[in-house]
This record gives sequence, structure tokens and C-alpha cells, in this order.
Amino acid sequence: MTSQVSSPAEQADGAVAGEQRQPAGTKDVRRLDRVIIRFAGDSGDGMQLTGDRFTSETASFGNDLSTLPNFPAEIRAPAGTLPGVSSFQLHFADHDILTPGDAPNVLVAMNPAALKANVGDLPRGAEIIVNTDEFTKRAMQKVGYATSPLEDGSLDGYSVHRVPLTTLTVEALKEFGLSRKEAERSKNMFALGLLSWMYHRPTEGTERFLRAKFGRKPDIAAANIAAFRAGWNFGETTEDFAVSYEVAPAAAAFPPGVYRNISGNLALAYGLIAASRQADLPLFLGSYPITPASDILHELSRHKNFGVRTFQAEDEIAGIGAALGAAFGGSLAVTTTSGPGVALKSETVGLAVSLELPLLIVDIQRGGPSTGLPTKTEQADLLQAMYGRNGEAPVPVVAPRTPADCFDAAIEAARIALTYRTPVFLLSDGYLANGSEPWRIPDLDELPDLRVQFAQGPNHTLDDGTDVFWPYKRDPRTLARPWAVPGTPGLEHRIGGIEKEDGTGNISYAPANHDVMVRTRQAKIDGIDVPDIEVDDPSGQARTLVLGWGSTYGPITAAVRRLRTAGETIAQAHLRHLNPFPKNLGEVLKRYDKVVIPEMNLGQLATLVRAKYLVDAHSYNQVNGMPFKAEQLATALKEAIDG
Repeated sequence: MTSQVSSPAEQADGAVAGEQRQPAGTKDVRRLDRVIIRFAGDSGDGMQLTGDRFTSETASFGNDLSTLPNFPAEIRAPAGTLPGVSSFQLHFADHDILTPGDAPNVLVAMNPAALKANVGDLPRGAEIIVNTDEFTKRAMQKVGYATSPLEDGSLDGYSVHRVPLTTLTVEALKEFGLSRKEAERSKNMFALGLLSWMYHRPTEGTERFLRAKFGRKPDIAAANIAAFRAGWNFGETTEDFAVSYEVAPAAAAFPPGVYRNISGNLALAYGLIAASRQADLPLFLGSYPITPASDILHELSRHKNFGVRTFQAEDEIAGIGAALGAAFGGSLAVTTTSGPGVALKSETVGLAVSLELPLLIVDIQRGGPSTGLPTKTEQADLLQAMYGRNGEAPVPVVAPRTPADCFDAAIEAARIALTYRTPVFLLSDGYLANGSEPWRIPDLDELPDLRVQFAQGPNHTLDDGTDVFWPYKRDPRTLARPWAVPGTPGLEHRIGGIEKEDGTGNISYAPANHDVMVRTRQAKIDGIDVPDIEVDDPSGQARTLVLGWGSTYGPITAAVRRLRTAGETIAQAHLRHLNPFPKNLGEVLKRYDKVVIPEMNLGQLATLVRAKYLVDAHSYNQVNGMPFKAEQLATALKEAIDG
């Protein structure tokens, strides 16, 4: 069997990129259909960069993939401690996959803390690559190891590779004249090279990345590339690794097109840019940095050439205030945040409801309450998005299901906001934001036309024949009021949070008028055109329906596939629109004897479904800061089927 890439050493000697070559020596090459790898180390060991580079090369190779970065909230947690462990899990395959995997087949542990924090997730027989240089007595005592796990037999159920990563890296970089501390920083690149050899990953992209990343420090770039090549060559030559593995591209799993690897936050940023172009409106982002939403601000700030304007405000309230002002001025306006920021923005969201202006509130959910778990995932802001304002202030809610789907969800949220003149919540979460998967880049003609017509002149004739502009005269289909850009002659009108008179927009305290306005705003949201929910029930015989929303899509779908493979009948449906619900949802729910709703909260969607449809929906919950595992859900759903 031939490998798909040439080694770094061969590339350096002028070999053609992509040329098929047999690895040196007589080592066995085995074909696998999928692999789950987890890189783990101290928060300063570069595990996120290592995982990201392995992911990028895996995507370029053509595998389907799904990732799960997991890192501490502190910028630099105490070195060598359990709270300081950072990890990156990657699941890649030659077929369609949906989750980053339940249990790693391979763990790369850079120190004792990384081993102890992650070994409990490994199945028996898994491979463990440990950096033996870090297993000092002091480092082991720091995490509670009384004896070395490498010597006491506790790892006998695994295939353990003892590799002095630090020593080998320092030795490989002797010629560069670096201090030992500087050389040690490249040990993650040595590990990346070793794993790249082990799984026949392309290498050219990583070397280009390192040259670009350290372009102003060519010596550091050369050292990292040397460490990367040394790791590859170590895998080829050492007797400890007798086998390497191939996972073929997943060509059959993808429709034809141009693909790239993308994270949820990046896809969301691209979706916002695409929406602004399709609407022919400038994009304005008013934001205050907050984990895990900040990457959207970072990305959008790079695209001024597309008419994007980003404003990093001094606080959350200023961020949404500026965005709402931009909406008044005729921009596609966005504010990004997480749960704590939504709490601060709630008054201005209510003002946007009263003003009836298009505004996107992007909430990348994280564990709460309060500061909670800044770098962990949760789905617990649904009720906050639905009801977290004073008075009757209905707001549409949209949720993406996968990292790539964040692109489409952003466009859909913009469509609703622009068409119905309303603020819209987009609920992503940390799992989607930081996770990544292949994304097919859409053709422009696949994107919807989002162009809007601004008010141009008077729209109402008084009894005396005078033509005037009424800012709250509504479109008979959408109930949207006209969008009048400031400075347009003849369209002067009042704005503010005090109740307006229906039609004229004049301030009104009349009880009957307030009743009309409240009911009209609610009717506008209730009347939003959303697609019917689709049910996946191949046999048509299922009596149990699993209903999900947001990022639970991958684990739920993987669990449903497992059950069907085992001969069970079960139906699945997934919500993108949470307010309003699809019009056929009630009818769908009543078809089934049991409805199970898995959520990363304590049952918020289940509460809404029970209240609206009087259906005895069963809630299955998890709030540990991590996504569901497919096997965990499969077990719970099997119990529901069995009664």
C-alpha cells in the first residue's frame, strides 16, 4: 500500500508534492475508516495550534472531520496542574461523520496532568503517546500521582509509546543556537510531525503556515519546521512505531464543490458579510469582546473592503447602542456577545423591539450563570432570548446546528430581521463556535436576495388631502413598518422607547392604543414565514420522536444512526426556528407516543413545547460544559423506546 504524501525530508530534497511514496523501511501500513485523536498538554504547550494544523491538513486531504477544542478560561492557568490542561480532539473519517467522537483512539499527553485529565476517556487498547521528559517526581506529585503511571502497571490496558519529546526536540534544534527554553517551545511541532507521519497527513501546508506565522523571525520559523520534520522522521525510523495508518478521503460523503475547513465563528462572520452583500447594505458590528464570541469581531475587522465597519465598544451596552444606531441609519446592524452580555444588552433589545428596526443579536452561549464557565459550552440562554426583557417584547430566535451551518443561519437571521423590521436572536454556542468541519463554499446564485426598499416619501393621505409620512404604517403581509433613513426629506419622525401611536408614531399613553401595538408586534413575530420542520422517519413506523435544536444535532443524529443500525425505529426532527416555531410542529409532535428533547440545559425547549402544545415531552439534560456523546444519547433514547 502506498502513502499519499512524501516525507518532509523528501520534500526538502525536491520531491514533487503529493507524489505517492512508500514510507521508509518495512513498516506496516494499515487502512482505517476513522480515527479520533486528542492532543493534550499544558495551556502553554500549543495544543490548540497543533490540533488546528492537523485539522487543516486533514481537511485538505479530503477527510470528513469534526473537532472539539477544550481549554481553560484563564489566559495562563498554573503550569502542570489539572485546571491548566488544554486539549484538542479531532475525529476524521473516510465517510460522513457528525461529532468529534466519544472516546479517543489516540491520546498525545505532553505531561502528567494531561495524562491524568484524559486517560479516563480512553477505551481499552487505545494508544497513548507520552512525553516522558515531563514525568518528573515533582510534576507527578502536583497532580496526585504517588507513583509513576508509566511504571506502576496502571496503563497496562493501553498501547503506550514512551517518547522523550522535549529531549528529542532540543537535540533536533541544536544547530539553531536557541536556548533550551526556546527550543522546548517547539515540542508541539515535533509531536505534530510524528502524528502527521503516523496518519499520512500532508505536510506542505503546515510548513507554509510556519513560514508565514514567523515571517519576521525566520530563525524561529526554521526551528519549528525542523522540529516538525524531526517528528516525522522519528516516526519513520524508530522501532517503537511499527505501524502507520491511512484514512482515505471521504469523497463519496460530499456533494461536488469547493470545500474548506471552517469553524462556527468563522462561518458566522462570513454569513454576516454575505448577508450584507445580498442586501446591498453596509455591515456594522458594535461589540464588546467576550468569550467565546470575540473571534467574530476579530474576523469582521479584517474585511473593510466589503463595506464592513467594526466598533469595539467600551462595554456591552455601548456595543448594542451603536449597533441600533447603525440600524436606524440604514445598515445591516449586528452585535455579538455571550449570555452575560445579553443580560446587559436586554434594555436596548427592548428598545429595538419598540423601534421595530432590524438588528441581529448573536449570542454564542457558554456555561452560566454569571461568569460561569467562559470556555465551556451550554444551551441555557434560550429562555433568556425568548423572555429576557421587560414587557411584551417578542423577538425571533434562530439557531444553527453545525459549525458550517452557522453561515446559513446568519443569512436566515438577516432575512427575518430585514423583512420584518425586528431584532433577531441567533443562538450559537461554544461547541459550534470553536469546533470545525468541512464547508462547501456556495455559489453566489445559491444565496437569497435580501435587498430592501427604504421609504422614499409620504405613505398616507390625511382626510384633508395632505400627503404625510406615517412611520408605523404597516406592510399588510409582513406587518413591518417602513424603514426611513435619517436625512431623507419629508420622512422626519420620532423614535424612542415610549409607546407610539399606531400609524402616526406620535407618543401615546392611550390604553387602547397600547393594546393594539402590543398585539400587533406579537402578530408580526407569529406571522414570520419559516419552513415547516422536516421529520426523518424512514420506516414511518416509529413511535418515539427525538426533537433537538442547535448544536445537539450532531450527537443526536449519530445516536439515531446507531439505534437504526441496531434495528430500532426512531424518528428525528431538529429545530432551526425557535420563535416562531414552524407551523406544522404541533401536528408533528402529536404523531408520536413519546417525544424526547435532549438539551444542554435543564429543559428549556421542553418547557416551551409543553406549554404551547400540551405534549408530554421528556427532557434529557446535561450541563457539564461539554457536548453530548453519541453513545450516551443512544442509551437514553433506547430506554425511551423500551419504555
